[in-house]
This record gives sequence, C-alpha cells and structure tokens, in this order.
Amino acid sequence: MGAGSALRGLLTVWRRSLQARVVVSTVVLCTLAIGLVGWLLLEQTRQGLLDHRIEQIEAEAATEVQDAQDRLAAASATDVDASSQRRELVSPIIQRGGSRGFAVVLAGPVAEGERISGGGTESTPGLDTNSVPADLQAHFEDPAAGAAWTYTTIRSADEDGVLTESPGIAVGRQVELPADGSTYTMYLLFSLAEEQETLDLVIRALAVAAVLLTLLVAGASWVVARQVVTPVRMARETAERLASGHLEERVEVRGEDDLARLAVSFNQMASSLQLQIRQLEELSRVQRRFTSDVSHELRTPLTTVRMAGDVLHDARGDFDPVTARAAELLQTELDRFEGLLVDLLEISRFDAGAAVLETDDVNLVDVAHRVVDSTGAVAEQHGVRVTVRSPGHACLAEADVRRVERILRNLITNAIDHAAGSRRVEVHVAGDDHAAAVAVRDYGVGLAPGESAMVFNRFWRADPARDRSSGGTGLGLSIALEDAHLHGGWLQAWGRPGGGAQFRLTLPRHVNQSLTHSPLPLVPRDAAAPPPDAAPPAAVGPQADPDAGGERRTDSARRPDPRPRPTTGQDPRLGADLPPGPGSYPEPGPQPGQGPGADPRTESRADSHKGETGR
Repeated sequence: MGAGSALRGLLTVWRRSLQARVVVSTVVLCTLAIGLVGWLLLEQTRQGLLDHRIEQIEAEAATEVQDAQDRLAAASATDVDASSQRRELVSPIIQRGGSRGFAVVLAGPVAEGERISGGGTESTPGLDTNSVPADLQAHFEDPAAGAAWTYTTIRSADEDGVLTESPGIAVGRQVELPADGSTYTMYLLFSLAEEQETLDLVIRALAVAAVLLTLLVAGASWVVARQVVTPVRMARETAERLASGHLEERVEVRGEDDLARLAVSFNQMASSLQLQIRQLEELSRVQRRFTSDVSHELRTPLTTVRMAGDVLHDARGDFDPVTARAAELLQTELDRFEGLLVDLLEISRFDAGAAVLETDDVNLVDVAHRVVDSTGAVAEQHGVRVTVRSPGHACLAEADVRRVERILRNLITNAIDHAAGSRRVEVHVAGDDHAAAVAVRDYGVGLAPGESAMVFNRFWRADPARDRSSGGTGLGLSIALEDAHLHGGWLQAWGRPGGGAQFRLTLPRHVNQSLTHSPLPLVPRDAAAPPPDAAPPAAVGPQADPDAGGERRTDSARRPDPRPRPTTGQDPRLGADLPPGPGSYPEPGPQPGQGPGADPRTESRADSHKGETGR
C-alpha cells in the first residue's frame, strides 16, 4: 500500500514537473554516457597493462630458459645423475624467482607422459603445482611443442600455511637434460597482483570521478532547468490569475533573452485582451443601461397610449369598418408592445443581477398540467394536441413556481408555433432523488444544423418571415434560459430538420445542489423515426439511441454570476461571434441521454452553457 502510494506520487511529480523530467533525463543520460566512457577507458587501461606485462614476461621467460640451456650445455658430459642435474638446473631459477616475483615448476620427462599431478616435479616451495592449467600441460605433451603461455590463478601457501590466490600468467618452454637426454617442460608462473592493484585503483578513481561528475551534471541541469522553468511557471501563474479575472496581472520581465521577449509578448497580449474585454464590458454595460432606460422611459407614454387605445377599442362599434379595424389592430399591437416591454424589463433585471428566487417545493407534474391548460386556447387555435406524459408519482424540485411556469409556457407555446403539420406536442415529466426534468417535444420543422447554437439568442427567430400569430417577442427563450440559470438548472435544445425539436429543462432537487445528470434524455427516444401521423421529414438523420452515453450537458447548474457578464453571441456592430468573457462557463463533461448515432450534419443540439442562445 505504501509502496504503491509512493510510486503514484513519483509518477505524479514526473507528469507535472518539467524541471524534474529535465533533471532526471539529464542525469540518466549522463550516467549512461559516463558508464560507457568509463568502461572504454577501463578496457583500454586493462589491455595496456596486460600487453606491457606480457611483453615483460615473455622476455624474462626467454632469458631464464636461455640461461638454463647455457648452463646445461656447459655441464660435464660425465654427469649422468638426472635428478641432481634437475635440481641444479631449477635451484638458481627458483632463487631468482623469489626476488623477481615468479614461481617455477619443472615437469617431465615428456616422452613418459608424466603430468604434474603425478609427482616427480621440481617447483618453488609453497607453490600449488595445480596452478599450471591442464590445457597448457596438454600442449607440451608433444616433445616438439614450442613456447606457449596462458592466464591462470596462482595458488601458494606462505610460511604460516595461509593459502593465497592471485591472477597470473603461466609460460611454458621445453629444455633437454643432458643427463638422460629427455625433454622436460619448465613452467614459469608470473603474478599479476600488481597489475590487478593498479586496475583496482583505476576503477576506484573512475567510480569516484563518475559520481562527482554525475552530481555536478545533476546540479548544473537543475540550475539550468530552473532558469528556464521559473519564468514559465510565473507565466502560468499569471495566466491563471488573468483567467480568474485579475486583468492587471503581468509577467515580470528580466533581461533581454528569449524568455524575456516571451514575457514582453505575453504582457502585450494580456494588455490587448484587457483592453478588448474592457471595451466589451463597457459596450455590454451601455447596452444593458440603454435597454433598462428605454424600457422604463417607455412605461409612461405606453400607459397613456394604452388608455387612449382602450377608449378607441371600446368605441369601435361607433366607427366605420375601416376605423374599427384600425382600432382593433392598434389594440393588438399595443398588447404585443407591452409584452415586449415586460420582457425587456425582465432581461434588465437579469443583467443587473437583481433577479431573486422565491422557492418552494414544486411538483412539476402539476405545473405542466396547469401550463398546458392555460395554453389550451392557443393549441386549439393551431389545431395542435398537447399531451402530458408523467410518471405515477410526484416530481418535486425546490424552485420558484412562477418562473418555472414561465419557462414551460415559453417552451410549450414555442412548440405549438412550430408544430407545423404534425399537430402534436408532447410534454414529458420525470424525476428522481437528485433532479426533476420536463421535456417539450414537437414534431414540426425542427432545427437546422447550427441553429441550436443560436436558439436562445435574444430576438433570434428560426424564420424571420414566419407569421407569428401568437405574438412572440423573441425574448421568451432568453428569459427561460436565465430563469433556468437562476435555479442552477439546465435548459437544453435538440433538433433535426423535418424531425422536430425537443427542449429539456432540468432542475436540482434542492437549491444550490449541483446537477450531475437529468432524468430525461436530451435526444428523444423516438428520434430515429417520425410519428405515424407526422408528415415525412425533409431530412432525417441516422438513428440515435436515447439511452446511450455521450450527451452534452450544460453547466447552468452553477449559480449565475450576479455581475454583468458578456455572453457568447453576436456583436451588432461587427456581425461576428464575440468570445466568451469573464463569467462565461466552461463546457462540462458528457451525461447519459444522447444517442451515439447522432449526426452533427443533420442534427442540431445546444446546451445552455453556450450562452444565451434559442429558437
């Protein structure tokens, strides 16, 4: 458990720390390079020591054998004692070997196939004669064999009987003994202990140098990485503060190098963004102030005109047909103008952050039935049948019933307006322990690709030329979106050309509770095929599984920022999309309900986090 936590901690540091990755990578590469170079140097030193020592050994062995042959040649021809002659031959060499650091073994005769292990040898006292390798002995079983040498381990005992081992080289040469005319093999064993000590010293020196060099490289890489990473971290921290709304933050510029120029460019970008954001905020403030002022200033003259219009409308029976019709049109347009003014005042309250909730436990099933009953006249006028589909239990949410009714009234009347030839609108209600939702489904013209991104925009209409007999102002869905935001809920739209549209409102069970899912899918379950009584759609997208994952949810569950904030929309001066300003919300993750087969080319889908967008 502890080892796993430590490993995860190290992996986290590795992923998040550029400085750690640079230092560790540099140290590892440096260690590999030092190890490779050290191995090459060690091999060169070892080979050099051995080559030099082998040359010395071969020369010394040749000298000793030549001296022995000279002494044998000078021996008396009448000396026929082979044992005595062997001792006289070996004794001087053993004495010189004691002072020069080599040992001697005289074995033979060769013709009799005698091996050292069989005895009958003359050797340096204390030397283990098995130190002569067997393969070297086999080489000299031939009387005509030439000189040879090989590596071996020399084992010998000192005066106290302590056995020691050391690396060495065994050199063999053959000599002929005049006493018996037989050929004997003389083995000279030279120790490499001094060379081994020298090599060990070199290894220790290389190891110490490698450790010091690795530490030096690690320190240097840490300093260099810190010099590079520190300005980057400062830029990151400054960018985070800028993103959180502190537009005055700037990166400290030091020096004139590339990082300094990067800091200058970053500061210039921040200043430019600050200026543009301030301009947009000022423009937004002016627009909101203008809307609020105009709305309030129009109240008084509208009241006067309304009084005059009511008088004319009441007296229209005394007018000629043309004047009477004009009085009726005046009354109708005054109703529309008054509705527009009320909507503008409501939008002004949202922009000023003055909208408040009066919450209570609300049963969305009852609210849906009330709204459907209140819009029955409009539905009957259009020949549309509105059906409420609800579970057998209450779907409760802590909400402002007046605002929820206004949201549903906007959605249902909007669906009736766009029901086209289907003559059918369905209202689905569902709820669980965490949220309650209402989805309004129509089977009319639907939404073209990209229109769901604008469906909640103020004054936006899918077809500006459409006859709007219900008197819509173009602000209903914008107000509905703000009401949903005020509750911390979601308001989302889905549509397909010719396949109708669905708007879904999701509210948390309790105020200030974050939403994680919706009880109803955004993509309707019947999206794969039109209803039996609906006209063939102009364009039908691929089938979508309403229960599959992948649905995009809104972040409107977050409490709205009471400060004025620009939204993603269009600048009327430029006709282009404005970037999200301070207070705009990031896009949240997916939630169940959107079909995996949804085709973005033929379907339109919008989440309320994309700004004040609608139909």
